[in-house]
Amino acid sequence: MGSEPILTIRDLKTYFRTYEGVVRAVDGVDLAVHEGETLGIVGESGCGKSVMALSILRLIPSPPGIIVGGEMLFSGVDLLKLRESEMRKIRGGEISMIFQEPMTSLNPVYDIGDQISETIRLHQQISRSEAYDRTIEMLRLVKIPSPERRIKEYPHKMSGGMRQRVMIAMALACHPKVMIADEPTTALDVTIQAQILDLIQQLREEVGTSIILITHDLGVIAENAERVAVMYTGKIVEHASVADLFLNPSHPYTRGLLESTPRMDMDVSSTKLASIPGIVPSLTDLPSGCSFHDRCSRARGECSQSQPSFVEVDRGHYVRCWLFS
Repeated sequence: MGSEPILTIRDLKTYFRTYEGVVRAVDGVDLAVHEGETLGIVGESGCGKSVMALSILRLIPSPPGIIVGGEMLFSGVDLLKLRESEMRKIRGGEISMIFQEPMTSLNPVYDIGDQISETIRLHQQISRSEAYDRTIEMLRLVKIPSPERRIKEYPHKMSGGMRQRVMIAMALACHPKVMIADEPTTALDVTIQAQILDLIQQLREEVGTSIILITHDLGVIAENAERVAVMYTGKIVEHASVADLFLNPSHPYTRGLLESTPRMDMDVSSTKLASIPGIVPSLTDLPSGCSFHDRCSRARGECSQSQPSFVEVDRGHYVRCWLFS
């Protein structure tokens, strides 16, 4: 990418203090998001993807959570140094988020029109009638039929796919520079998933918003992102263009994820899917050295001794592994 990143994250650390110990949910993440691109974040459940997204918006519940270090430069401004009143102007306005489950993210006692127009009026100095017209425009943009009628409906009267479209409309209402989509197709059937992902990409092209797409599905990443970062136990272990990652996966964890993904040319009747042995370690009791070493078939002596560096193995392709350090 030749342009300057619109969002740069450096050494971000978000911890949770619990009775079992300190959970290092995000532990030294470095990322950059460029204008108009889709950056994919992939990894197993519990690897820190959603916590990282909430950290960007400074929505970590405190206590027990706290952002203990790093910086997040958005258009040259460090989000971690802003007052809460300044941060509220950015949330929903310049950086927005589609949450995992729209039914729990939408307020059940307000109709969808009120919820979207409230977002618009909060960030833009316009009248109630203008916000109402903009809301109808946004519902039409996300292809909700008869928006003039649906604007008065409550979330429980809509299907999961329609609620997700409402969330997308709300996230895009103020034309944000960055939109975080956290598992945007959770609990939707396959056909609706494809429609929602197509809609997000279409709106990205029309509006020019940069997208951080968080998922555990490598197929979604392959179809929708230009670059991808693979997370494991709170760290980025591999970062590359989508083409490079799929053609030349370097970290053993990335290879394990790809090998455990069904392929169209696979004979499911005779081929057994590969799996990564073991389980993800507890974030309160991580093993010494590389946190993946006790599940890795290529582990060496130094893997259990100390953390490997994040090194560039090819142009724009970074890996955190002792095989390359």
